[in-house]
Amino acid sequence: MKLELVRIGNSRGLRLPKALIEQCGFGETVEVSVEKNQLVITPEPAARRGWKDAFVAAGSSADDQIAFERLPKNRFDDEEWSW
Repeated sequence: MKLELVRIGNSRGLRLPKALIEQCGFGETVEVSVEKNQLVITPEPAARRGWKDAFVAAGSSADDQIAFERLPKNRFDDEEWSW
């Protein structure tokens, strides 16, 4: 597909046809990069992408309790306190 570069102030822009935008799954913003002298436009990655895998890789919260048990005690462990 051949597209015209449109003047936008001192810059140039591309007008992408709606069908192309939908086919590529573009939202309101996109990621743009240059690879081997080619402009690459990809959909913006989903927010928090990869978080679930990172949590799984971190291990269960039971491991956190074991870590706290290894810490030396301090005065807050032995006496009641309030905010």
